[in-house]
Formats: sequence, structure tokens, C-alpha cells
Amino acid sequence: MDSDNTLKTPVLVLGATSLIGRHLLERLKAEDLDPFAISRRPPAGEACWLDGDLKDPHLADHLPAVATVFSLSPIWLLPAALPALKARGMVRLIAFSSTSRFTKADSPDAGERSVALELAGAEKAVETWCVEHGVAWTLLRPTLIYDEGHDGNVSRIARLVQRFHVMPLSGRGEGLRQPVHAADLAAGALAAAHAPATKNRAYDLVGGETVTYRVMVDRIFEGLGKRPRSLPMPAWLFALIMRLAKPFYPGATTAMGTRMGQDLTFDSAEAVRDFGWSPRDFHPRF
Repeated sequence: MDSDNTLKTPVLVLGATSLIGRHLLERLKAEDLDPFAISRRPPAGEACWLDGDLKDPHLADHLPAVATVFSLSPIWLLPAALPALKARGMVRLIAFSSTSRFTKADSPDAGERSVALELAGAEKAVETWCVEHGVAWTLLRPTLIYDEGHDGNVSRIARLVQRFHVMPLSGRGEGLRQPVHAADLAAGALAAAHAPATKNRAYDLVGGETVTYRVMVDRIFEGLGKRPRSLPMPAWLFALIMRLAKPFYPGATTAMGTRMGQDLTFDSAEAVRDFGWSPRDFHPRF
């Protein structure tokens, strides 16, 4: 490897069963990096998978020697695991957080505000610990992650469309979105690990284009081979529907309707400059 390459082996992937995980493992194996992956429920019969829990106080006993760690688990689980990872040799960390630390900070929903606080607090804890212990860190904050048929964002809308053949919108759905594919995030994480310029920096990672919420929904219809049928409605009516739907769809909140009219956009110019970030446009296919 080039002496400027900051990706050192051996490699460990935390949260490898996540949306990004399977794509990242494929890319690491394609580069002959032979990663280890840790999970509370590792697939049977695969030698690279380890049975482990980031909350385990004896985590270091279950880990192999590592140099570079990719953390795809919820970032608030990471600070407690850092001493164990360092004890096994970690010198480089690529960790995923989320732009939700910003977009949900002022949410009318208390649960969403709590998530934003957890993300921000965990990011600060990771950065501080790594600086104090000589670990080069990079934080990656994606926007709306999708992976056709697997995610809880775009694919959840797709399931609603397939069931009801129409998608209600709060207002006109003019808030801007930047959906980003999990496979592109895997490629970006690997590129960031290789790039010296990314050490001790955080990056917001957006998709290849910016679209309104309504256009995003229309593209989902098209990806299902259906004619778009969005149903704009007054905000009060959408909020009522969400309250009625909550027993059947626990993730339904009135805050979802509020955000449909909000611009949730970020800038990835620094990621483009430092590690060639180049995600696809939003044209999902189911």
C-alpha cells in the first residue's frame, strides 16, 4: 500500500449487518482486505464474522488485532467500545453519524430531539477520545439513506404506495431532500479511509441530486412501475391521519408532516474535494 494511505490492516467492521454493511464488506473483500465483522447475531459458517456486543464490558476479549475500524452501528454505542478497540490496536476510525443531529434538533417531537442530542453528544465524545488517545478519526453524516427493499425511509414509502396506491402529503411537499444510496456510502467510507486529507474531519454526505419531497415520492412510484399519485392535503388533516395511523405504523409522527415542507439539505463539497465523493442521482428501482 502507498505510504500515504491511511487505511491500515487488519480491518474490523462494526454494525456489518446494517444497510451500509453488506456493501462495505463486498468492497473490502474486492480489495483483498479480508475484513472481520462483528455482530450480536453473526451468520453461521462465515469465518470473518465474530459474535460480540459493543456494550459488553469484556469486548476486547472477543476481538482480533485491528488497525482500521469502520463503525456503522448507532454512534451512541461507540464511545463505550473505544477503549477495547484501542486495546486491540486501533489507529484509524471511520464512523457514521447522521445529519439528523441537525435536522431533528428543533423537532416538535421530543423523541426526535432526544435522538439529535444523542448524536451530537456521541460525536463529541468520539472526537475527544480519539484526539486524547492518538486515533485518527473521520465522521461521515449521511442524509436520507436508502437501499431498495431494505431501508426504513424510501422503502417504507414504497410499501405504503404498494398497499394504498396513493401517498398523502402534508401541504405540497416542497421541502428539499438529498437521498443517498447505501452502496454509495460504502464506497465513500472506503475512499475516506484511504485519503490522508480526511483525518480528524467530519463530512456531510448527500445524494447525487436535490429534489422536493413530492418529486422524491414520484420517483418512488416510478421505481415501482406505477404512475405517480401524490395526495396533497392541509397540514391539520395529515396530522390527524398520522395520529390515527400510529397504532398500525408506530413510526408515524406529526413531525413527519412538518418536515415535508422543510428543506433538509447539506453540502458535500469538502467530501468531493478530499476523497472524490460522487453519489448517484435518485432513481430507485424496486
